[in-house]
Amino acid sequence: MPNFHRDPVKTFIDSPHLMSDPQWRAGYALLKQYNLSFDPQLYYTQMEEATALACDFPDTAVVLNHTGMEVDRLPEEVEAWKKSMTLRASAPNVFCKISWLGMGHWKWTIDSIRPFILHAIEAFGVERCMLASNFPVDKLFSTYDDFFNAFKSITKDFSAGERAALFHDNAERVYRLR
Repeated sequence: MPNFHRDPVKTFIDSPHLMSDPQWRAGYALLKQYNLSFDPQLYYTQMEEATALACDFPDTAVVLNHTGMEVDRLPEEVEAWKKSMTLRASAPNVFCKISWLGMGHWKWTIDSIRPFILHAIEAFGVERCMLASNFPVDKLFSTYDDFFNAFKSITKDFSAGERAALFHDNAERVYRLR
């Protein structure tokens, strides 16, 4: 969880540039040796550094956790998040786990999360996104069925193959679950 936010309550590390630290990167390089992926939890302000990391280690699969943590929903913050997601998607070894959309927005609705889901899919493509929950934490403000029914509603116009990829196939492929 190398996420660093200007609000200390939302920060889990001491340095905003952990992913550029040579010692940290030396450890990161071992992921390829062990055929492991990296699931970073990041804010949009860290996407440039994280994208550089992904490009420097193109043989390591990276799964951006929690839809890039769109925690700040002021219009200018949402626009900055969108740009950072598009940048992040420019690295072909990066995938997006679409989850966490209710954290901090406990009164979410299908319409309130729809733009985030659709932008993530637009940026990364259906083949590099996977729909996921953040359970049991999400249980504080919703049910498992509510989230997945929202995902089903938002993707109802996608083809059967696209939906299979988003709900199952991509996770199976990226995490090598067969």
